[in-house]
Amino acid sequence: MNELNQLTEADIAQRLQTQSAPTYDVPTTAIQGQVCREAGVLVPFVRMEDSWHLLFIRRPVSDSDRHGGQVAFAGGKRDPTDIDLVATALREAHEEIGVRPRDVRVLGQLTPHHSISRFRIAPVVGTLPWPYALVPSPQEVARAFTIPLSWLAQPQHHEIRYRRLADLPEPVPIVYFQEYDSEVLWGATARITLSLLACLQ
Repeated sequence: MNELNQLTEADIAQRLQTQSAPTYDVPTTAIQGQVCREAGVLVPFVRMEDSWHLLFIRRPVSDSDRHGGQVAFAGGKRDPTDIDLVATALREAHEEIGVRPRDVRVLGQLTPHHSISRFRIAPVVGTLPWPYALVPSPQEVARAFTIPLSWLAQPQHHEIRYRRLADLPEPVPIVYFQEYDSEVLWGATARITLSLLACLQ
């Protein structure tokens, strides 16, 4: 896994130009004909002790948020004033964890991911200087933390589990990572992470 830590920003940007097909949390037949809402998330690389880490957040538990308590990338739905989904991701990262857009070096995007909640998510990949004085919004972020890219890349650290959803006849495959630093990465964010790793490798 050392080769991942040896990647430069230019290497990452170059590999992001080679894209695979979009990914889905649910079978494509389940969303045919449906209009998916657009969203953007920031996938931030940070450099710690000569290793790449990814920066995640955990959302607060909330009865009004179906994703409450889950690990995620900072991001959210597109605002009508956003010129594109890169702007969406940067705006949301600023609102949620206090990252100034000018401090992010955008390296590229992954192919869209279609989530269970019927969002078409654009993962915007960038680097962030580290350490960084994050300012988490208490309404939207319970915790911000990092996970080493080399740990995420080890196949034994994730698995597929099948879950039944109320509006689908068959169980759907969900990616779950093992617990890291008391946090569990799963669902759409885990799928996006695997897409990133596949692109880099």
